[in-house]
Amino acid sequence: MTVEAIRVSAGWLDLREGADAAARSRELVARLLQQRPAGGSWVIHDLACGSGSMGRWLAPQLPGPQRWILHDHDEDLLALAAADVPGGTAVSVETRLSDITQLAANDLEGVTLITASALLDLLTVDELAAVIRVCAGAACPVLFTLSVTGSVDLAPADPLDARVACAFNAHQRRVTPRGRLLGPAAVDAAVEGFRAFGAEALAAPSPWRLGAAETDLAVEWLTGWVGAACEQEQGLAADADLYRRRRLREAEAGRLAVTVDHADLLVLP
Repeated sequence: MTVEAIRVSAGWLDLREGADAAARSRELVARLLQQRPAGGSWVIHDLACGSGSMGRWLAPQLPGPQRWILHDHDEDLLALAAADVPGGTAVSVETRLSDITQLAANDLEGVTLITASALLDLLTVDELAAVIRVCAGAACPVLFTLSVTGSVDLAPADPLDARVACAFNAHQRRVTPRGRLLGPAAVDAAVEGFRAFGAEALAAPSPWRLGAAETDLAVEWLTGWVGAACEQEQGLAADADLYRRRRLREAEAGRLAVTVDHADLLVLP
């Protein structure tokens, strides 16, 4: 089994795009800009691109001509990405139907930057090793953003927060037909894996901060967060039902502030 088993809805990607853009580390982008390609032109492979939000966020920050090659296993998402490309006359986009855990060196020929977003925590140990191996072989910078770290803060606090968070994190590390998912351990595992190839790996925080202006996203995230926790720990369901309804009322009224910690990773060969 491969990463093809993971499916993400276009609605969810659209809902989170603004929060993702606000969260990603511009400090790491500033460091990336010091690695501008010698010829001035970028060839960027975006892995598991979804609807293309990484390109729409990053392309305006990169100087010079850019050729984006968008990889995903979902034809519908690739079509959305191709229809909503980054602005600028110096930016071109092509799409490739790909299983990013099965890429070979020739799939990335001429690449000057590899990117991905919200990917690492969805991989197994073996899948991450495959991605690291092909990225390290490309000998170019790699920017992986928005991997969950397992830390969530809700204000006001509730006595059940910690139990739900613990069950959710266990769900993120569950065993699947593809193997055990890395979940919150993904960034540390990626840092270790890239450093084994002699690369420099720099991590930076990229938290979602959801308040009244992000009510729709907070409601959708909270519903999925509690649902996954209950799926993992079925004994939680009775207590979680009232908890979920209480928290949703707070979110819908704009009285709930949510911080979901993520980390971005820049790898320099």
